[in-house]
Amino acid sequence: MFALDREVFGIIFMAAHRNAFWNVVAVFFAEYLPYLLVLAFLVLAYYEKGWRRKVYLFCEGAFAVVIARGIVTEFFHYFFLEPRPFLYYGIAPLFNETSPSFPSGHAAWFFALAMTVWYANRRWGWWFFALAIAMGWARVYAGVHWPSDIIGGAAIGILAAAGVHWAFAENRKELAGGAAPGQTSPAVL
Repeated sequence: MFALDREVFGIIFMAAHRNAFWNVVAVFFAEYLPYLLVLAFLVLAYYEKGWRRKVYLFCEGAFAVVIARGIVTEFFHYFFLEPRPFLYYGIAPLFNETSPSFPSGHAAWFFALAMTVWYANRRWGWWFFALAIAMGWARVYAGVHWPSDIIGGAAIGILAAAGVHWAFAENRKELAGGAAPGQTSPAVL
């Protein structure tokens, strides 16, 4: 697997440092796009109908991100001290990172967010997935991640969001109109 990782990384990184425009685009996608995705998520949550749905979407996204990035990714970083590609090859990355490489915390974070958004709004979700993929590619292009780091982080994020979505299923039923006897009707949302 590591040989394939090196090959794919070499193909992608080969283009880096040759064109200033693409380097700037890659740095934007790798470093600054995450802020825009968080802002877009907050906008989506704000425009949900009813305050309970707003809070629900925000909480589902926050739990998914905390589990993916804050717990699972940190567990892997603690036990697997995978060096980043720029350290392995002794090359200059487009920007510097210091934590272990596998899995990508950015990928875990933003694929968890993308999956949460996809559950709430398919159209926005597809955009979030596309931008999370672009961000992952940019981080490989910049020399700070192996392709397997991005794939591993994406898997962690998607699974964490799916798990949180499954765990919150009962709450979703209540929001959709299936309130349990003796509880407030969701029509009040």
